[in-house]
Formats: sequence, C-alpha cells, structure tokens
Amino acid sequence: MKKCLHKLSLPCQIIAVLSLIVSSTVSAQTKQEHVHQMAHSIMPFDISKVTHIFKMTESGGLQRVISKDPSATDQIELIRQHLRHEATKFQQGNYTDPATLHGADMPGLKDLQSGSSLIKVSYKPVLNGAEISFETKDLQMLTAIHRWFGAQLSEHCADARAE
Repeated sequence: MKKCLHKLSLPCQIIAVLSLIVSSTVSAQTKQEHVHQMAHSIMPFDISKVTHIFKMTESGGLQRVISKDPSATDQIELIRQHLRHEATKFQQGNYTDPATLHGADMPGLKDLQSGSSLIKVSYKPVLNGAEISFETKDLQMLTAIHRWFGAQLSEHCADARAE
C-alpha cells in the first residue's frame, strides 16, 4: 500500500486512506449490529424492549413478538399493529420489510416471495404482543420458512430466541 500511495498526489493519498478507514469501519459492523440499528426504520416498536420468538413446526412456523415489560401497553399495541400489517403483506408475497432490514439475499426470502400462494399466513394477538403463523404443505416452502427463521434468529441475536 505504501508503494502505491507515494505515486499519488497528497489529496489523492488522503482520500485513499480515508476510504480505507471508512470501509474497514463499515465492514467491522456485524449483521446483528446493523439489524439492531436499522430496526427502527422498519418496526415501529423499540426493538430493545421486545423479544422475537421463532418456533419452527412440521407445517411451517410461528413468529411471535412480545414486550419484555407486560405493562408497556404502548409497545404491545405497536407490536400488534406491525405484525397485523406484516401478515397481510406476507400473504400477498410482499417481504420488502424483511428484505430492507436483512438484505434481499436473506436465506429463504426469494422462495417465500415467489411461493406465497403455497403458504397460509395468519395473524393473532397474544399475551403481551402478537404472532404470525406460517403454514404450508409444500416441502420447498417449509424449508424456506425454516431457513428464513434461522436467519432471523441469527441476525436479531440478543433480541430473539427459538422455541
């Protein structure tokens, strides 16, 4: 790197060094940190005040979001509004919010989008939050749901758990 820099003008050297610093800082951010920091742009509730719970089943899975504080009625209402809205979009094959937050290349996501007619998505309120149910008889969609859940567990990290 030193050999290359001396051939550049001083302003170009400064730009090159700053570019390296910025790119190493950006890449140093983990996927979990990115998801945690960007969550507020997709989810109306405070991600640090909720837990995402993923349960893989033989026919699909359950995605539940609950408030860590049962008395936080404002968070519970925001969870319910968000999951109700997302369930409607998921049933139509619209997974733009997870794609925006986690990336369009998230495991299982493309299959869920293209195979939405093979998945029954339903919403229901639960104690301290809400739940989205995914059910399918199609093996490819079942695998996609499980891969997608696994990726979310990994990327939500401390804000999520499996059941």
